[in-house]
Amino acid sequence: MKANKRVTLKKDTDAQVGIGTLIVFIAMVLVAAVAAAVLIQTSGVLQQKAQSTGKQATQEVSSNLMVKNIEGVRAKSSLTDMSDTIDLLRLKVGLNVGSAPVDVNQVVISITDGTTANNLVYAGNDKSYSTAGSDNGDMDAFGTSAATNLQTLLTGTTNITGTPFNNSDHYYTVEKIRDEDSSFSQSNPVMNTGDLITVYIATASDTATSASYSDVATTNVSSGLKTSRLNIVPRTTVNIVLTPESGAATTADFVAPSSYGVKETVQLYP
Repeated sequence: MKANKRVTLKKDTDAQVGIGTLIVFIAMVLVAAVAAAVLIQTSGVLQQKAQSTGKQATQEVSSNLMVKNIEGVRAKSSLTDMSDTIDLLRLKVGLNVGSAPVDVNQVVISITDGTTANNLVYAGNDKSYSTAGSDNGDMDAFGTSAATNLQTLLTGTTNITGTPFNNSDHYYTVEKIRDEDSSFSQSNPVMNTGDLITVYIATASDTATSASYSDVATTNVSSGLKTSRLNIVPRTTVNIVLTPESGAATTADFVAPSSYGVKETVQLYP
């Protein structure tokens, strides 16, 4: 009888690693580490750019300024001797809910009566009309008093680089109505949520300036109104656009009444 053979397998758990395998392993670890660092850095940069772009996009599409109403004022010498045109516009302006602060110094106001168009900057803006590198572009005699600035707007001229021009067709002035945090001043006109201001736009016509009226509302203009080249007679269609430094522009359109009658102040908008 043939004897059974027993086959035994030797269990060997030892392994031998060569220097080549070790080098390949280390190289793979280094490559993975470099790739991970690049991905982390790239994702961080993309996140920052995405946040910045989103913030800028939100500012551009948001509408910050809100024109609540517009009144027109006629120049006069007495209650029975008044101009046939609107010679000063008073815009009551505030901010929409949740709006970012607005620097009025950077707001450009465009106004047209269908024939003449004026692009106005804040009277204290010393950059817009100055020469390169200079800080002399603000309205001549601009100061800290809103009442004095309004009078200068209506009756004064400004000389920039040797060329004089009327303040009325280059500038506008403002006066604060509500400013709880005292952030608004003539030299630093920054509006926050809840602030309310009056924006003054000179619209004196050629006929009004030649008539030698003495007053516009409570402002003495006996030294002589300066023309804005606008002519807001009854039934005139007026378009006003307020363009802030960032955010959507605000538009206010109105048609002047068919007659001003004996009213010194005329409600125009809304």
